[in-house]
Amino acid sequence: MLQVTKANQLVGHNASVFSVVADHDPQYILSGAGDGWLVRWDLEAPDLGKLVAKVETQIFSMCLLDGEKRVVVGNMNGGVHWVDLEAPEQTKNIAHHQKGVYAIVQVGPHVFTGGGDGLVTRWSVETGSSIESLQLSPASIRSIAFAPERNELAVGASDHSIYFLDASRLEVKYSIPAAHDNSVFCLKYSPDQKQLWSGGRDAHLKIWDLEAERSCLMDHAAHWYTINDLVFDPSGKYVATGSRDKTIRIWDAHNFKLIKAIETIRDQGHINSVNRLLWSAHRNYLVSASDDRRLITWAVE
Repeated sequence: MLQVTKANQLVGHNASVFSVVADHDPQYILSGAGDGWLVRWDLEAPDLGKLVAKVETQIFSMCLLDGEKRVVVGNMNGGVHWVDLEAPEQTKNIAHHQKGVYAIVQVGPHVFTGGGDGLVTRWSVETGSSIESLQLSPASIRSIAFAPERNELAVGASDHSIYFLDASRLEVKYSIPAAHDNSVFCLKYSPDQKQLWSGGRDAHLKIWDLEAERSCLMDHAAHWYTINDLVFDPSGKYVATGSRDKTIRIWDAHNFKLIKAIETIRDQGHINSVNRLLWSAHRNYLVSASDDRRLITWAVE
């Protein structure tokens, strides 16, 4: 039986927390919020959050660069910030996307951003400059996932579709039109990269079989409202989903059944939308970020 208990809550942001990523040392995490603050937290000393950088507007997305003390931050106005954590005063902000930057992923020497203008842009990690852009959708790009063995980007959009791009050529290979009844807010490849899991504004959780022409293996009405994020645990056995209905739900990654629901009152969970999840390798903590301005760490046994 899976046991989930509230370990700690991380308090200090003055606005909704929209992003959380693991630091290079898994004992630490980084969060970004509507207050423009980028905060580093020690999971063993959660009261000691440290403000490491600040941007001038709401942080919607983040990506810590591999082996570097630099973070790429996307803001609500479409700006892409290149933040040096050791010299945050040298932060470079590039006004690129016309609307919010909702997704950022690193693929080797490149970073890909997805914006509210429907663009997917490739950036140079070395120079922090844009290389090329693809006008993928007439609606917002809400999520991007990368499958290394497939050299493939999966992109979820507010036109209800999922697009699959060749990561080298930035070209569309195929797509799933009308994958959801509304915006596709989150995507994750399974660890073996044979499946793609998606969550949408329609509150449905879906699993796509990438070895059988992207047929739908499962379609659950998984939450009451929008599924904002989903993550696999480090072992690949479980998947957690976070929703605007304030709950977190944990699923068996193999038989797709619901195992556990983490709720507001019973579990002392979030009192507003759960916006982002991180399943840390440190103590197998599940970390959730919310509109209630808090992050909560959950011990999963």
